[in-house]
Amino acid sequence: MFDLTGSVALVTGAASGIGAEVAGALAAQGATVAGADLGEIGGDVASAHRVDVSDPDAAQACVDEVVARHGRVDVLVNSAGIALLAPALELGVDEWRRTLDVNLTGSWLMAQAAGRGMVERGYGRIVNLASQAASSGLEKHAAYCASKAGINGLTRTLAVEWGPYGVTVNAVSPTVVLTDLGRKVWDNPAGDAHRAEIPARRFAEPPEIAAAVVYLASAEAAMVNGAELKVDGGFTAR
Repeated sequence: MFDLTGSVALVTGAASGIGAEVAGALAAQGATVAGADLGEIGGDVASAHRVDVSDPDAAQACVDEVVARHGRVDVLVNSAGIALLAPALELGVDEWRRTLDVNLTGSWLMAQAAGRGMVERGYGRIVNLASQAASSGLEKHAAYCASKAGINGLTRTLAVEWGPYGVTVNAVSPTVVLTDLGRKVWDNPAGDAHRAEIPARRFAEPPEIAAAVVYLASAEAAMVNGAELKVDGGFTAR
């Protein structure tokens, strides 16, 4: 199951963290993976592309490069994202705008650029990385929560518009994920307190998020459209 042989997948944020894990998991299932990021990309990608997802021209150029190199984009995973955290009364407008530009506008720009070809061909899989923060208020996360809630709204709208053309659009919403950065940020008393709020009493491992993305990218998920797959150990079930 979940064989992606012959598929071309474009993964943003592929230089590290969840994006790198997703790129590797898609490649392991047989996909030809194009990784896109502002940083240096390694691993099992077939091609690496530099992109600022918040720049409309750069987003389109990235998709055009992948199509020129590999012929098309069958799967798009929007994993690029940032978290600029501060109490709401202290959060600067620049930090607010940058968070939404990368997390929300960037996902829309990449989906729009890749979606044109998917709609024309009558097939596509788009997976957006949302978060438990999309449906839960978290202290110091005003911009981040807003951007991820927006991801879910965008996901549902694209699913409705593009579903008739064979394109599914879904979101994955993780809890804290123990990437290298996640371990550094949450290895403290605040992390211990947050872990205790999760019914599973632990954070997620990167392969668990990648597995959810692989499923949504596969033929077996053809009837899953406009969904938010929560991989949060039950945090948002409370």
